[in-house]
Amino acid sequence: MNYIDRFEEGFFMGKILSIIGARPQFIKASVVSRRIQEAIGIQEIMLHTGQHFDANMSDIFFNQLNIPRPDIQLDIHGGNHGAMTGRMLVEIEKAIIEYKPDRVLVYGDTNSTLAGALAAVKQHVPVAHIEAGLRSFNVKMPEEINRILTDQVSDLLFCPTDTAVKNLEGEGFLQKPVRVLQVGDVMQDAALLFSEKATAPKMINSATGFILATLHRAENTDDPERLASIVNALNLLHSELAPVVLPLHPRTRKLVAAQGLELKVHLIDPVGYFEMIWLLNHCDLVLTDSGGVQKEAFFFGKACVTMRDQTEWVELIDAGANQLVGADTQDILSAASSHLGRQVQDINKLYGGGEAAERIVDVLVKANA
Repeated sequence: MNYIDRFEEGFFMGKILSIIGARPQFIKASVVSRRIQEAIGIQEIMLHTGQHFDANMSDIFFNQLNIPRPDIQLDIHGGNHGAMTGRMLVEIEKAIIEYKPDRVLVYGDTNSTLAGALAAVKQHVPVAHIEAGLRSFNVKMPEEINRILTDQVSDLLFCPTDTAVKNLEGEGFLQKPVRVLQVGDVMQDAALLFSEKATAPKMINSATGFILATLHRAENTDDPERLASIVNALNLLHSELAPVVLPLHPRTRKLVAAQGLELKVHLIDPVGYFEMIWLLNHCDLVLTDSGGVQKEAFFFGKACVTMRDQTEWVELIDAGANQLVGADTQDILSAASSHLGRQVQDINKLYGGGEAAERIVDVLVKANA
């Protein structure tokens, strides 16, 4: 559904600078870059900010997904949001000045996303935003601020859902000289493309009958009360309902330990994308505070319980595939018990059916040929 189409045809898109920095962006870039390499007239330069720097969170994804190695590696990570974003902004601006791209391409809602978009627009380079229009309507989330600001400075807004398009329409984008396009979700492209390569993590003994959990979002991990409540729920689920498998980022491990909490579940190190696909495909329930994992659960037909107060993926709530429970221990236990083992179906192709990357690259080529 093309709501806005006001660009004049006829200029050549020679060079795209793609900005990535975090795990979900590596996955998204793997399918989009594959299509860009097949396209005529486009050269891609890959810049990795270093936001996810651990080998299991970064290098392994480049190796597994066959993403071109970054042309530019910034190695910027750690620190508060403002400091991190500021350092990225400085270095990305240098790259833009040196490489002179015709367009900057950003993904999602991380600090890398916002820094890339701001650096580009200040150098008068047009910005394309993949996953535009998503809103949780919780401005306390850093990701929400990143989404809103990135959309405001982008001229090509690639929306994954009809809901995202409506969000932008409600914010007045119909009156702006931009293009808003519903192209589907590139994460579904990736799930379908790589599902046959899924492999079990070495630390997993059981192939079925477990709950896959993830825990990383700052609204949970940086709030002692919410974190304690979630840890309690995970421990109780593990002992009373089903084994809980939790791939845990080092930052969250430190925060749990710093608060004197103990996770009595099956803890494993962060996993690569193929291992994560295997876990999603073999679990009986997904319990998460991640945005991307909510969708990935749906792609593999698994019910999801989301430990947040809002979600940007409201269509999953409407479809009955996902339930929001916040951080309350009893709410988490009740929802997990209700949904354990329940299968969900993608009857209406909510996320485009696996053709989003092709649509995106087709727009880039045709709009700028």
